[in-house]
Amino acid sequence: MLTASRIPARRHPPWPLWLGLGLAVIIAIATLVHAQATRSALRETAGRAGGTLQLAATGLEGYLERFERLPPLLAQQVPVRALAADPDDPETVAAANRFLRDLTTELGASDIYVMDADGLTRAASNFDRPHSFVGGNFAFRPYFGDAVARGAGSFYALGTTSLRRGFYFGAPIIDGDRVLGVVALKIDMDLVEANWAEADYHVIVTDPQGVIFLSSNPAWRFGRTRPVTPDGQAMLAQTRRYADAALFDVDLSRAETAEGDALWQLDGQEYLAVSAAMPKADWTVTILQSTAPARTQARTATLGSVLALTVFAMMVAVILQRRARLRDRLLVQAAAQSQLEARVTERTRELAVVNKALEAEVTERRQAEASLRRAQDDLVQAAKLAALGQMSATLGHEVNQPLGALRNYAENAGTLLSKGRLAETRTALDRILDMADRISAIAKRLHTFGRRPGVQLVAVDVTDAVEAAQEIAGLRLRQIGVDLTVELPPGLAPVRAGPVRLQQVLVNLLTNAADAVAAGPDRRVRLSARTEADEVVILVEDSGPGVPPDIAPRIFDPFFSTKGVGNGLGLGLSITYNILKDFDGAIALVPGRWTGAAFEVRLHRADGGTQAAATTKDRAA
Repeated sequence: MLTASRIPARRHPPWPLWLGLGLAVIIAIATLVHAQATRSALRETAGRAGGTLQLAATGLEGYLERFERLPPLLAQQVPVRALAADPDDPETVAAANRFLRDLTTELGASDIYVMDADGLTRAASNFDRPHSFVGGNFAFRPYFGDAVARGAGSFYALGTTSLRRGFYFGAPIIDGDRVLGVVALKIDMDLVEANWAEADYHVIVTDPQGVIFLSSNPAWRFGRTRPVTPDGQAMLAQTRRYADAALFDVDLSRAETAEGDALWQLDGQEYLAVSAAMPKADWTVTILQSTAPARTQARTATLGSVLALTVFAMMVAVILQRRARLRDRLLVQAAAQSQLEARVTERTRELAVVNKALEAEVTERRQAEASLRRAQDDLVQAAKLAALGQMSATLGHEVNQPLGALRNYAENAGTLLSKGRLAETRTALDRILDMADRISAIAKRLHTFGRRPGVQLVAVDVTDAVEAAQEIAGLRLRQIGVDLTVELPPGLAPVRAGPVRLQQVLVNLLTNAADAVAAGPDRRVRLSARTEADEVVILVEDSGPGVPPDIAPRIFDPFFSTKGVGNGLGLGLSITYNILKDFDGAIALVPGRWTGAAFEVRLHRADGGTQAAATTKDRAA
């Protein structure tokens, strides 16, 4: 093993201590430089934002003052006064509408409209547009009430009809000491925002409740910069300043710089905020200047200072390190030589041990492979013997029933012959020949035991197959005293199967049912059939004790039987299952009408099902 004691020890020079002290000095200087640079850059940003604020507020006030003096002049115009005097005259209303439309274009206003003393709009510049003000009542707006009460009014809001933001000026239409109505002028505030769009700063205009009315960033529009008081909420609802617009809280947090300037964290970005009030419009204008350039400038200054100090410190460190590295290199080379020699020796020893282990493993695997081959040969031989045993048992089980019927017919033939009833004797002998042919067919079929038979399926009449099965199983049923009921509908469709094997399926089911009821007083067996779509369903049910649920999944397994010893090999249902599988059919244990077992056999119709039957019927028609 390689140990650290083999590496020559050396005394570390004191330069790490000097390096730590140098880093501490650099960090302290960088902190001071960054703080001072940040403070200076933010003050410069605040000064620039203040100048921008003054320009923005002055421009906004000038824009409003440009239109402020127009409503009193409009109230003195002949078409306006004529409308106020007779607001129901159609010609007067039409003349006023045209006058207001032309005047709006000349003045560059958004809309001009005239209301009567109740606030109902009688004429408007947009009388011929979809969202005309004509017919609207705006008495709830403060500019209407202030114009009537104080001779002038103004208000900024979101239009309830046009849904566009605007600043409204109102002036009364006076006749002596009576106020006939109010003329209102609306200017579009979108033009103001358009002038701010290309600036490198953001401008927001808020109302006394802190709601953003104008903004160079559309996402902040109608956002609340602070919670609205209950009084403010009531005022907004009464005047409908923002109509149906949904107000929301902007993601805003406030802080201050070391100089007392406001810092806003808005939508994840930091801004230096400078605000000024506009008393006449009841607005607060705020300039948001991003602090990112200022902080970048501070970081750049700090980085420059740190780089200068770092370069100087690195020059000193390089000189000291080169001397130490030369000595370390000599020590490392000596240690590496020693380590290499030790490692070669250790690896050689390990390889020898591994080679011996590999040789033992190869020998063990060769022995296991030989044992595996012998086990495979034994399994193949056992499988052959098992197959021969199953075929022998199946042959005995299958032939037993026809032999019983053959013996029965032979006894009947002898009795009939002794009585001279030759015709009936001939019939019994023919049936004996049929049973012999059946035994021969069973023997031929068992040649293909364990694989799908190559016999071609044909159309088999279910009624004939049931009659043949009754004849074969009749002796067993009569010996037990079974009350057999057969319910076959007329015109039952033929099925795709093999005649002899289908008879064997029915015989197996009938004899199993007879064995099930043999020990009880109620000995009923029912065989029925019905047609479902493209299938024929055969049901064999008995009144016996039934199949317990715990063994129901195993009843189709070979050599599984619920009967006592000597009463069957447990192959009947297994053979039935495989025969039906050859027919592409199925058998299942289903609930019956009685207490015993009920087996449902499904076979495909030989005439193609309902579709083929419908086609045949159409052709006949």
